[in-house]
Amino acid sequence: MFDFLEGYDLLGAFWTTVQLTVLSTVGSLIWGTLLAAMRVGPVPLMRGFGTAYVNIVRNIPLTVIILFTSLGLSQTLGVNLGADEVDSINFRLAVLGLILYTSAFVCEALRSGINTVPVGQAEAARAIGLSFAQVLGLVVLPQAFRSSVVPLANVLIALTKNTTVAAAIGVAEAALLMKEMIENEAALLLIAAIFAFGFVCLTLPTGLILGWVGKKVAVKR
Repeated sequence: MFDFLEGYDLLGAFWTTVQLTVLSTVGSLIWGTLLAAMRVGPVPLMRGFGTAYVNIVRNIPLTVIILFTSLGLSQTLGVNLGADEVDSINFRLAVLGLILYTSAFVCEALRSGINTVPVGQAEAARAIGLSFAQVLGLVVLPQAFRSSVVPLANVLIALTKNTTVAAAIGVAEAALLMKEMIENEAALLLIAAIFAFGFVCLTLPTGLILGWVGKKVAVKR
């Protein structure tokens, strides 16, 4: 029944998807946190940059961003992110595109968490002489992350599914292998079911685990 799978590296394709997800998640959390800090910061220029970045990037299709990293950065400007082989270049460009896109949603999820922190806590921290960075890092963000676990889980699940867009620039992840198999094999429904099941196995546990974590770490008001 599954003889048609011979010759195809199904596990390798999903492993590439996992790598894309993990690396993009780390980068998106870092850049998204910085964007959230800009959006609530006291410097008007940084607030303006953070607001403009989020509003612009959220309204650009991910496919356009991924293609820009390949056609614009790599082929036009020669930015290869330290890689020499084409596959490595495309992989790193896909990670960069996913980070640029997903960080906007991470920022908004964190900003919603920041808004749940009572204003009095920040005022009390400033009253004892803490700087804005200290107030944000020691008082506000720890609580904001605890309040944002579930929204961030939804962003992570969306990111996992969005990795399929990397196929547009030739990254050998699950969606590209699925396209190749559909072109060469007749069992279309079975192929679709296999890949759908694979993504369910990646996203469903993530949602369940992070949902449970969110309930455990939620700040009691």
